[in-house]
Order: sequence, then structure tokens, then C-alpha cells
Amino acid sequence: MKGKIFTFTLLSLICFLPLSAQEEIDELDQDELISVIGDGYPSPRVLTRTDGIPKEHVENAEDLYLEGYIQALVNAHYYEFDIFVAVDDHKVYLYNLPSNELISNSIISFVEDMPEVVSVEAVDKFPDKGLEELEKREVKPQIKGTWFPQNTVLFQPLVAAPWSPKYSAGYRLGDNQIGHKVAAVSLGDNFPIFRWRNVFYWKGALQIDVQAGVWSVFKLGRDSCQGEISELVNTDYLVGIPLSYAFDKWSFRLRLYHISTHLGDEFLVNNPGFDRKNPSFEAIDFFTSYQLNRHIRLYFGPGVVFHSDHTFYINPLYVEYGGEFRYWGRKFFYHQLYGTFFLAVHFRNWQAVNWDFDGTGMVGYEWSKLQGVGRKVRIYFEYHNGYSEGQFFKKHTSYVSYSLSWGF
Repeated sequence: MKGKIFTFTLLSLICFLPLSAQEEIDELDQDELISVIGDGYPSPRVLTRTDGIPKEHVENAEDLYLEGYIQALVNAHYYEFDIFVAVDDHKVYLYNLPSNELISNSIISFVEDMPEVVSVEAVDKFPDKGLEELEKREVKPQIKGTWFPQNTVLFQPLVAAPWSPKYSAGYRLGDNQIGHKVAAVSLGDNFPIFRWRNVFYWKGALQIDVQAGVWSVFKLGRDSCQGEISELVNTDYLVGIPLSYAFDKWSFRLRLYHISTHLGDEFLVNNPGFDRKNPSFEAIDFFTSYQLNRHIRLYFGPGVVFHSDHTFYINPLYVEYGGEFRYWGRKFFYHQLYGTFFLAVHFRNWQAVNWDFDGTGMVGYEWSKLQGVGRKVRIYFEYHNGYSEGQFFKKHTSYVSYSLSWGF
């Protein structure tokens, strides 16, 4: 019975196949036919064999396929930037790269790592005919910007800054204000709202974000009558609105922000009579960052505290500056990740503490999906020598910390 069903199905398929396909099937024995069609079931492979397509139709198929493949990946990972991709003899040409050099280098590196790519070149324009074809395929009517861009922030975060929003956890040793053994955790992020393209004379990008962060420190090893193993000492809260602009090697950030600080319940219970104050303030700062090359970034920014609580007056002026150095970077092809060692330093001089030196340094390793931009996982060793946080902002301390973080 099964044999009759197989024979009937096979004859039905052959009758409906084109003559050229029937002639090919006639040359196959039953075993070969089963391997093509399947055990009694039709298979679409008969109709999709590439060697059955005339050669003149696929002469440029490799370049066209590679072009579409790269265009799709670039659109997926850098969709905010409207990059056009063209491929000729496995040489890739990228049109409409952003003016920001850090992001452009990231896109070029991303394409260079793809298989079958011989070279990558950034171009201002393609031959007219080629450009017309690209525009027909890629250009869609749209506003001059992007809502909720998620790829990256235009002004890269100040990695070693104490109030840099990120998700982190660290084990701190030697802090003479909070405690000898401290757990430090933070929750924070930058939330991009809108990005304008081709802004001002330099044709850069302008972006507005919302920034928020929470930093808490817990004193470990306290042996109270309640059997507590940790004591919440202090929590700082930040909310800010940064406006960033970036082109070429430069990026700028104008930020209005608020910080408030609160003592932990356990700390107040264990320290009766503590003179609690409210070191909260509102400030505005303006930072300039310069990407010297792919490895070195330098930045500088002044700020003004225009309001602080009357119980904890903060003198208005401050300046902060620093740099980041990344080296020995590589791509892990198996995991599709970029990794690099980094060294970051951040220095502060605040009028509130008589312009005394306050510095933080970090050294560690970071991983990201995209080279240079996007969110990163960092594991690092940190050293701080300067002033503490929250209620202890005007008191000097120093400590070392081992930490893990996730963020821009």
C-alpha cells in the first residue's frame, strides 16, 4: 500500500513539473529521486537549486548578497545613522557616516570584522547611478532626527566620576568615613529622548537625554543587638537633563541636575544624636571632551551650584577633569564581543572644600557588543583619595575598591 501511495505521489509531481525538470528527474534512479524529493513528500529544494539558475543572473550575486547582509547588520546595530552600504568586488564603501569620529570608527571596525570583506572605505558620495539606486532602496521620508535612540550616547560617560550613572556593585576597603569594609552599589542610566542630525555649521548630532542614578553604601560587619551584618549608611539620588552635541573628535555636554542625599535608618538607629543635615543641591555644568585617537580621551568641565539647602551650604564653583586610556583591544569572534583594558582618572576641585584635590582612578577590563560605543560590562580596581559622599561630603577619606559595572 505504501508503495502505491509513493508511486502515485511521484507521478503527480512529475506531471506538474516543467519539461526541463522532468528531463533531469528521468535521469535519476529511485534512490536519488527520494533524496531530492523526500520519502514521499515534495521538497522545495527542487525549485531553488542555484545551479539551475542561468549563470548570467548570478554573476554579481556574491557582492549583492554581501551588500544586503552588511546593510542589514549596520541597520540593526547603528540604525540611528542612516548608513548606506555598497560592495564592489568585496570592497565595502560606506556612505553617510556620522561626523563623530568615535562612532564612525566603530562602524568601520564593525564592518571590517565581517567575513569576505577585503577593505572598508568611507566615501562622501557614490557615482550618481549607484547613489540613485541606493536612495531608491534605502531613503525613506522621515523627520530630521530619531526618537529614543538606544545605540549610544553622544557624550560618552565619565567612567571614573563618582556620580556617573551606571549599574554597579563593589567591595570597598579602608574608608575611614563610611567604614573599613563597605559594600557600594548603584543603579543608574542615561535615557536618550531625541537626537537631531546635521545640526549647526559642523553638521554634528544634538541629543537630549534624561539621566538618573542612585548610590548607596553599606557598612559591613557591624555586630548590633539585632544581628545586622550590614548597615545602610548613606544614599545619594541624582536626576539630570543633559544636552549633548558631537562632531569629529569633539563632544560637549550641558547638564542641569539635582542631587539629594539621605542617611540610612540603621545608621540613625545605631548613631543616636547624629547631627543630620540635608546636603542637597541643584547645579549646572558644561563639559568638553576630545577623542585624541582611538585609545585616548581627555575632558574638562566647570560647574556652578546655584542652590543648596540652608542646613548644608555648598559654595557655588567647581571644576572637574580627567581622561580615559584604552589599549590592547581585541575582538572575540566566538562570543561576538569586543574587549579592551582601560585606565580612567577623574579629578575634582570644589570651592566647597577649599579647592582641595579630589581624585579617583580605575584600571580594569571592559566588554561590549560594539567597539568604542554602546553599553559595556566593566570589571575594575578603583582607588579614591579625596572626599566622601552625602552627609560626609566635606570630610576627607581614601579607599580601594573591587567592582563590577554595566552601563554606557
